[in-house]
Amino acid sequence: MPLTYDQINAITEKKFIPKLVDNIFDSDPLLQRLKKKSYVKLDGGTSIVQPLNYALTTASGWYSGAETLSTTDNEVITAAEYSWKQLYANITISRIDELKNMGDSQVVNFVKSKTQIAEKTMIDLLGDGIYSAGSDAKSIIGLRVVVDAGNTVGGIAQGTYSWWQSQEDASTTTLTMAALQTMHTTLTINNESPTIIVATRANYNRYYALLQPQQRFMDSDTAKGGFQNLMFNGIPFIAASKCPTSHIFMLNENYLKLWYHKDENMRFEPFQKPVNQNVRLAKLYWAGAFGTDNARMHGKMTAVAA
Repeated sequence: MPLTYDQINAITEKKFIPKLVDNIFDSDPLLQRLKKKSYVKLDGGTSIVQPLNYALTTASGWYSGAETLSTTDNEVITAAEYSWKQLYANITISRIDELKNMGDSQVVNFVKSKTQIAEKTMIDLLGDGIYSAGSDAKSIIGLRVVVDAGNTVGGIAQGTYSWWQSQEDASTTTLTMAALQTMHTTLTINNESPTIIVATRANYNRYYALLQPQQRFMDSDTAKGGFQNLMFNGIPFIAASKCPTSHIFMLNENYLKLWYHKDENMRFEPFQKPVNQNVRLAKLYWAGAFGTDNARMHGKMTAVAA
């Protein structure tokens, strides 16, 4: 007796989808790290509201004896608001392909291959989103929006509020250790420093060339994840295929967030048959947002081409 679509749905959901999810997040070094460190589950809301502590209280200071202490209340908390974004990919099986793959093993292998196509599509779209410049209003905003000094991020204008601005270097065209050190020092605030550097392959190779052989250390956790990396000031320097040309991002992952809805986290919708097509359709769905809760902890170089 051949496999029914109820059985195919069960096989797909149990065996193929978990592997698909792993592959999606293991496709990019930053995405993989975000999944481990900054993947935040939410259960709803009309938008994603992230409280921000942006100032110190003015009711503070040194005092002596029985001196009257200030009780003045000043505004120290606001919030960034991010909109939910939705992503999907089809898994489509036409009737003619179904007829060509009638044996049980052939059906399973065919569905697996179709699922892998959906996986690659989700990888491409989510990767584009993480590094995007905000040109697609339906997409999550990406690093080129979040890590900036003049954009509106989470509803807050960076040009108006300096505490919401990232560090931006658009003048350095030749990669040097001094330029990297300057950015790193600027982003080191109190006891917090960047935790990762993400660059194009070209700029990764340029950094490699700056190092002496005995300096070419790697981060073991990143290497275990399947990604080549070097170290700078004790943090991984990683190449990412989706990183935009001439860019280097210096990020503090403690202040990056990849939010997702608990009921729409690569959700599999079983195969169904449309009334007007001789095909079977299943879908994958994801809903979430990408952003920061402290933009000044991140920086970028945008013109490094030599």
